[in-house]
Amino acid sequence: MTDTAPATLAKPAEPGPRRLPDRGRSRASNLATSWEALLFLLFLAIFAANSLASPYFLDIWNISDATFNFTEKAIVALALAFVILTGEIDISVAGIIALASTVMGWLASTGAGMPEVAIAGILTGLACGIVNGLLVTRLGLPSIVATIGTMSLFRGLAYAILGDGAFTDYPEGFDYFGQGYVWEWLSFEFTVFLGLAVLAGVVLHKTRIGRSVRAIGFNPAAARFSGLRVERMKFLAFAVTGLAAGLASVMLTSRLGSTRPSIALGWELDIITMVVLGGISINGGSGSIPGVVLAAFVMGLITFGLGLLNVPGIIMSIFIGLLLIAVISLPVLLSRLATRFKRNRA
Repeated sequence: MTDTAPATLAKPAEPGPRRLPDRGRSRASNLATSWEALLFLLFLAIFAANSLASPYFLDIWNISDATFNFTEKAIVALALAFVILTGEIDISVAGIIALASTVMGWLASTGAGMPEVAIAGILTGLACGIVNGLLVTRLGLPSIVATIGTMSLFRGLAYAILGDGAFTDYPEGFDYFGQGYVWEWLSFEFTVFLGLAVLAGVVLHKTRIGRSVRAIGFNPAAARFSGLRVERMKFLAFAVTGLAAGLASVMLTSRLGSTRPSIALGWELDIITMVVLGGISINGGSGSIPGVVLAAFVMGLITFGLGLLNVPGIIMSIFIGLLLIAVISLPVLLSRLATRFKRNRA
């Protein structure tokens, strides 16, 4: 029997240099590359362009007047953001404004006082929002179909009540809501908008309600299995949007001093554009209130700057439409480019 050499143990491999785990991106880095940062840079660019385009723009009173171009729309956009975050949409907001304004005008013509007229406008908006919420959550109608129907219904009622006429006789003190100033150049409208923006931001980003809204928009089925009351949250979002539209109607009617059935015509596009431009995903689930606020400032400066240059309103409408299409299509295009780039690398 032949002896065999003893097996030698394999020498353990020399340990290589330790690799530290990749560090996550800092909060400042995330903020600098966020959609909100891009909007802020766009805001600064438009502000500078307006300053160069018109020598009157930098006057503090002109800047204060610029806020009237977007304040009422932005108030509705803050509430509509919650509807879109849940994966729904409300196209009837301008119709709600028209109907609430008509109700206020009719009530004022009967001799009602300023508090009654203002409260009637807000409650009319709330009632319209409740109707939308019931159609979507109780009857199960697609929100886009339901609110297209109520958009025609609400404005149609305004035309039925007013026809070609107008309400122009409003009680004393009613003009403060749309024309008053809290302090020198700081308007009442803009002050209310800033307060509501802070409130909406806290609710969405710091409370359980905001987390629920995001979860519902991201995955409604999973939200239901998690015990969230999806239908109730969506109903509340529609109701609050109606309430905001009623408040905006009070301010707009007060600022104009009159009511016509064509009031706020076409505002649906502007309000939805504010929300989507602000980074709220049209599919729901993601977005921020600071983004909506910045988008409101951007759109307000754009329209005010074009107005100073005597650009016709139809050109502004075309620009807003193109802006909405661009904002919605941009994520799709970027996603396709990223997918193509990955395939080419593979």
